[in-house]
Amino acid sequence: MEVKILKNEKEEMLLEVDNLTLIELLKVYLNRDSGVVFAAWKREHPSKPVVLRLETKGKTAKKALEDAVALIGKESEA
Repeated sequence: MEVKILKNEKEEMLLEVDNLTLIELLKVYLNRDSGVVFAAWKREHPSKPVVLRLETKGKTAKKALEDAVALIGKESEA
């Protein structure tokens, strides 16, 4: 799986990922976070990779992403 960071600012991040299942899972967990204002993905064409857009307020986008990944890992172990 390949992940490409297209934009990495304090409260905004764009990630390009070739795995739709992973992006959908991240979107769901990110939207549970009260510090996340917006988390959604789009794909221009089925042959193109998926792009996840993440916007936060009061929390860095990187921290929100790290928290979501950690929570997914924790819940998948149970």
